Amino acid sequence: MGRFCITGSSDGLGARTANKLISQGHTVILHARNAQRAEDARKACPGAETVLIADLSSIEETKQLAREASELGPYEAVIHNAGVYTGMEKVPGKSGLPTLFTVNTLAPYILTALMGPGAQKRLVFVSSELHAGGRPRLSDSEDIKKSGYGDSKLHNVILAKAFARVWQTKAYSVHPGWVPTKMGGANATGDMQLAVDTFVWVATGGQTDGKGENEDERWTPGGYFTALREEEPSKTANDQSVQDGLLAALETISGVKVSV
Repeated sequence: MGRFCITGSSDGLGARTANKLISQGHTVILHARNAQRAEDARKACPGAETVLIADLSSIEETKQLAREASELGPYEAVIHNAGVYTGMEKVPGKSGLPTLFTVNTLAPYILTALMGPGAQKRLVFVSSELHAGGRPRLSDSEDIKKSGYGDSKLHNVILAKAFARVWQTKAYSVHPGWVPTKMGGANATGDMQLAVDTFVWVATGGQTDGKGENEDERWTPGGYFTALREEEPSKTANDQSVQDGLLAALETISGVKVSV
């Protein structure tokens, strides 16, 4: 059995994924943005080992989360599930940067870069089919801060591709579908259980029941998955110059460098 760390796991897909992993006998570290949400996480996932607290709109709190999570690892997988939706593009977070950009794009970069290549066997970034309409926004360091939701979900696919290449590690992105979470809304038509199964499948390297052989030796490095299958993402994500450009832009903004 393995250890897993899931950001944004106080409710929704994060909590459901945590509970499925726990039911299979795995150890799970949860994350919440504040003390109240941490209490929500404990209630939602009573079998979790602990809950780490950090507001991912704060660069400093994200760095501290990376240190704390590293001390509890290494992990079978770190699942970058935390995210915010349309409407937060211009709302400043604790570090003064737009909340959507900081939480959806910058935070998973900082956590991954600081925890390092040896912190986990797999990296899982949560994306969306809306990434196909997104833009890298790499013209300058100010343009990327104005990212919309689709842009940030493209960034998540690019990050998976970039870390898979730069670190020669198993890194993937997942589109869960339009599911009825707090973000998705009550009218969402997607299959929640299928989304959870896909997260677990990717995070465990091809398992849905906690048993069997890993399949991810045959997966595309930096692969993009949905509904228990691999699909081809936007061609933009496969461009190595775009991958390198995103890593460079996020390093400039955060001051955190990817070790190679």
